[in-house]
Amino acid sequence: MAPVRQRNAKGANAAEIEKKIKRGNALRQGSSWRGSRLLVALLLVALSACGAATWLYMTSLDSDVTETLVSQGELVAPQPRVYSVQCSEDYDNYKRYPGCTPQKCGRAVTDGVVTREEAQTLRRLAERGLALAGSEGGASILDLHSGALSMGKQFVNIYRYFGERLKDVFTQEDFQLYRDVRGRIQEVIAQTFGLDPALMYLTKPTFFSRINSTAAKTQHDEYWHPHIDKVTYGSFDYTSLLYLSDYGSDFTGGRFVFMDQNGNRTVEPRTERRASCTLVLKNLLAHSLVI
Repeated sequence: MAPVRQRNAKGANAAEIEKKIKRGNALRQGSSWRGSRLLVALLLVALSACGAATWLYMTSLDSDVTETLVSQGELVAPQPRVYSVQCSEDYDNYKRYPGCTPQKCGRAVTDGVVTREEAQTLRRLAERGLALAGSEGGASILDLHSGALSMGKQFVNIYRYFGERLKDVFTQEDFQLYRDVRGRIQEVIAQTFGLDPALMYLTKPTFFSRINSTAAKTQHDEYWHPHIDKVTYGSFDYTSLLYLSDYGSDFTGGRFVFMDQNGNRTVEPRTERRASCTLVLKNLLAHSLVI
């Protein structure tokens, strides 16, 4: 992964920067970190140009959950807990890339990729970045690769918008930890699904996500709507989420659900927990509403 560079804001002086920051602070009042229950996660996607995925977000899933695969109180380490599923015939409709296209499919959960201290450092990184702005609704993102940051009802590029001000927000150590964790997750995905890590590449988006109970203001806040990752982004084969908050204490609702024909199976978020899966149309995923 190429190093993330901080760019200067053209023509921006100190007064303009401060004005932008104050505006961002005002926009995020409805969804602040303190005083609200929220789910925080780092979403990482490793890619090849094939396969299909469906993310299904629904307003209420708790009453339909039939089985808890991994509870918040369990510790799954050092080896991941793997649940195999049959690979979909959907892959026959896409170009295959040897060493990256899934040959075996499934779902995996582990708590051993990062330490709790590293997870807390990543959360503080996300807090500082999202504190610059944030969505008016309940879902905000920060993408360090593209620079995308939720601001009110739109997105801005933090590197162009804040420029030199970011030197006081992020450190090179922050970016190095982010790159290290991304590399570790890529290695675990490769080991779990029998892949060559050298043939796997990261694709956008790779972002921090904060979800709370604030009412949605735009369609970007309505995270429960059905959508297909392959259709939306075009290049995903594997998705991984690293949780930075705890189900039951930091928030309620927000459980990660695999939706199967014979019932739903849920993973309860835990700080430092990583959930990943191969992306096929038969592998329906969901988050229940954060409350």
